Amino acid sequence: MMDTLPFHTLDVFTDRPFAGNPLAVVLEAGGLTTAQMQTIAREFNLSETIFVQPPANPAHTARVRIFFPTAEIPFAGHPTIGCAIHLAEAAHEGDFDTVITLEEEAGLVPVTVRRQGLEITAELTAPVLPSPQDECPDTALVAAALGLDPAEIGPHQPAVCQGGPAFLYAPIASLAALARAQPQEPAWSRLMEKAGVDSAYLYTSTPGAGQDLRARMFSPTAGIPEDPATGSATAILAAQLLQNAALPEGITTLSVMQGVEMGRPSRLRLTIDLRAGRLHSVRIAGTAVAVSQGRIRLP
Repeated sequence: MMDTLPFHTLDVFTDRPFAGNPLAVVLEAGGLTTAQMQTIAREFNLSETIFVQPPANPAHTARVRIFFPTAEIPFAGHPTIGCAIHLAEAAHEGDFDTVITLEEEAGLVPVTVRRQGLEITAELTAPVLPSPQDECPDTALVAAALGLDPAEIGPHQPAVCQGGPAFLYAPIASLAALARAQPQEPAWSRLMEKAGVDSAYLYTSTPGAGQDLRARMFSPTAGIPEDPATGSATAILAAQLLQNAALPEGITTLSVMQGVEMGRPSRLRLTIDLRAGRLHSVRIAGTAVAVSQGRIRLP
């Protein structure tokens, strides 16, 4: 009989199936090589696949490794949230409040998972405090790369920020412009080369619309034409907001919607703790719902 491993898929940052961001969780993956994990991630062809392995420290829940279809990444929000919810539900019955501690390539990530009745929520603390990079992309090039007019970029300044992964942040002036935006060649490749990244996170303010921000994320060279929900980019957004003087001192909690334009609405909660003008902690919260399970053969 051929060797297989159990897997589960979940939709993350949503409380209903077939919305949010799909995730594959491969269990019992301690014996896999990096090449095998990359092959399996390419087979699932989701924005990310997470592999669960025994922890290096037995006090922690698990070691995990996260892969795009094309490459491994050190940290990502939606795999962390979805995996933590799956592991917590597998270990508990009824209502619970627990901490799942994941050893990720970017560092240790504690995730608080709570279930009360039919509601379950996970909140992670970003393993790396985000910060802006020196690169300040040209507004005209950002607009050209997205098929927009330069006047539709703003009111913040575009920038590159990092916190494990790095993203180009493009503030968009309106929901209408956000809906029209699409990567345009050759300007897109020029922008990514100048910025030194392969992903752009677009956001606009949406006061009174049931959320604070609407976002989109494009990363076509990483095998992700558009991502329904990007937890890591949402966490790193804290640095972009801070350097544009858009954060007050103390605790700020923002509701962020992503994936609406591609038919997979996702809701993320971003909590930023700013003390004496510096980021003290950044947390991302959301929920997830199970969709499928099975076994996958080893490559």
